[in-house]
Amino acid sequence: EARMAASLLRLHFHDCFVKGCDASLLLDSTGSIVSEKMSNPNRNSARRFEVLDEIKSALEKECPHTVSCADILALAARDSTVLTGGPSWEVPLGRRDSREASLSGSNNNIPPPNNTFQTILSKFKLQGLDIVDLVALSGSHTIGSSRCTSFRQRLYNQTGNGKPDFTLDQSYAAQLRGRCPRSGGDHNLFFLDFVSPVHFDNSYFKNLLAYKGLLNSDQILVTQNQASMELVKKYAENNELFFEQFAKSMVKMGNVSPLTGSRGEIRKNCRKINSH
Repeated sequence: EARMAASLLRLHFHDCFVKGCDASLLLDSTGSIVSEKMSNPNRNSARRFEVLDEIKSALEKECPHTVSCADILALAARDSTVLTGGPSWEVPLGRRDSREASLSGSNNNIPPPNNTFQTILSKFKLQGLDIVDLVALSGSHTIGSSRCTSFRQRLYNQTGNGKPDFTLDQSYAAQLRGRCPRSGGDHNLFFLDFVSPVHFDNSYFKNLLAYKGLLNSDQILVTQNQASMELVKKYAENNELFFEQFAKSMVKMGNVSPLTGSRGEIRKNCRKINSH
């Protein structure tokens, strides 16, 4: 399924930005746990948890109680990138799984598509990631899809004055309005990179320079900050440079506050903590 790679890559990102890369995102709600799956960034859009269940059960058969769900997420993100034509990298391993989730962390720490550049950058800095990481990791939007509800305001009412976002190419905007009406069609899907939607490459950055970024959070990399615009230009010109930096930034993101040693546990089932 073409969207699978993007969905798995996104799960790793949404995991790492909340309490570190600890598979807290994979926990279902129970008496004591309120699942991060219910947060605004994840509800109705985080998907393909069942793929991780399959990977986990295969691993448990081969080598029980050895590979954490957090490591599975990091590896699945790398392999998703490779399988869609992107770069590869050595994934540091040894993360352990959290025994708790944070709904509020998920609501507050994952940057929404309508935030300003400064807000998004500060959410990356909170995780120890910088502007280079922000621009390179945004390049993961070279694959995958987004729902109409995530960018509708750009088409009709960008700043609350009833006018569309003038930084969006007009013919592209007209095309988008065709399937993303003022109301209804919330879940209609659109490619984040319409040029090569299932191929991992630097066309995402070329689209931004043509003002054809789908999400507000994509386009502001060019319109709201000089340094990020320079990086977009570099990656648009040089696919190899983008691949190299993407791999580095993914390792860096995968190293956000992992649980190691005796902290956390290795879950038998990614959806629930082990019963002790």
